[in-house]
Amino acid sequence: MMRRWLALAGVLLIAALLAFPLRQAVHDAIVVPGAYLLWVLGLVYRSLSQGIWWLIVILLVLLILGRSLAPPLPPPGRMLAKSRPPRGQVEDLADWLNKSGQGMYFKWLVANRLGKLAYQILWQRGRGKTRSVFEPLAGPDWEPAPDLQRYLESGLQGSFADFPNPRKLLASPGKTPLDYRVDEAVDFLESQMHQSHHR
Repeated sequence: MMRRWLALAGVLLIAALLAFPLRQAVHDAIVVPGAYLLWVLGLVYRSLSQGIWWLIVILLVLLILGRSLAPPLPPPGRMLAKSRPPRGQVEDLADWLNKSGQGMYFKWLVANRLGKLAYQILWQRGRGKTRSVFEPLAGPDWEPAPDLQRYLESGLQGSFADFPNPRKLLASPGKTPLDYRVDEAVDFLESQMHQSHHR
């Protein structure tokens, strides 16, 4: 706040110092042309009858009303792009699966979605009892393979930045927990959902 007041005071001081030496230049460049313009406008106003001025005002009002009430027109020569229909979660997941070979980010997105699903299954089994997302995925009749457990927890609790892509162009990426087979993870979660349903 103090800096703003100091800057304002500096600007006012500079303006005051320049006001006297530049008085004649300001008079010649701004005041005289402005006065001349006002004098010409006054002459034009007095030379036209009141009927013409009322006609101009009515035409301006009609133009403003017409523009505000008219539907917007597309610019000439351009076709309006059709908006895409909204995508659902299944379509997003399918797209991520297709792109999972392109990098760690899409692998993590799939693992994150499946990890959230595992979390929701265990949350429902606990009858809505509060549990943290960062707790290990564990519960009654929850016995996934260790690699699958790491996959789901890495997706739920980790980030794609935990598994950076190799920087060297020809280097082969090392194996990470996100390289687990998605179809096996889906089969396991499906069996767990059936168990929860039969309960």
